[in-house]
Amino acid sequence: MIFLYNAILFLLTIIGGSLPLWNKEWSEKRMKYLLAFSGAFLLSITFLHLIPESIEHIGPVSGMLLLFGFFIQQFVQKFTHGVEHGHAHIENETHHHVSVWPVLLGLSLHAFGEGLPLGISYSESGVLPSLFLAIALHKMPEAMLIISLFYHQSKKKRSTLLVLILFSLITPLSSLSAYYLGHEFMIVSQIIHWLIPVIAGAFIHISTTIFFESGTKVHEMTFKKWMVVLLGIGLGLLSLLAGH
Repeated sequence: MIFLYNAILFLLTIIGGSLPLWNKEWSEKRMKYLLAFSGAFLLSITFLHLIPESIEHIGPVSGMLLLFGFFIQQFVQKFTHGVEHGHAHIENETHHHVSVWPVLLGLSLHAFGEGLPLGISYSESGVLPSLFLAIALHKMPEAMLIISLFYHQSKKKRSTLLVLILFSLITPLSSLSAYYLGHEFMIVSQIIHWLIPVIAGAFIHISTTIFFESGTKVHEMTFKKWMVVLLGIGLGLLSLLAGH
């Protein structure tokens, strides 16, 4: 199943990232609902699955690592400029110029970290498919934004497609590396279990930032966006049933 999950993750990232190349009507406003839904679902999976699993494996120190991961994401954001939670940074009257290479580097590190929790076993059978789905839904708008930025600056579709393929491979390869190395070497599995609350802290940062920035300029949420957020939370709650 690990290959199937990663293949689906790869394909969804490719699909999301290719939309700005083929759809000239695409804009960042069109994916606000997907961002809100994926953010709510990712936050739900983090609180309902990743944090309890972390506490079970490494105990109360998980809280300190969560806090550390939260502020690590704040540091990574200096490179990504918030692309992972919905900032397009296409140069216009509202966005200043941002170089794509630091953004791509930051997002690649972020994508590698996302793959690590996908390569280990969990106490509940429903955790892994739910986590794969949450990360896949998160990576679709993420890929849309980085590819849109790269294409806007390079104007080369072939180079942009190559970047999209390489970017889409990072999380699946990280997942498969964690899976095989974790089964081969116990120390690798233990390290990943210690890294999971750090990654969960980053997920909390990203998800909550999506909520704060997905509404109006005064942080109000529209009725439609509240409905999308509640759907994401509802799907997260349903994932609890998958393990029973």
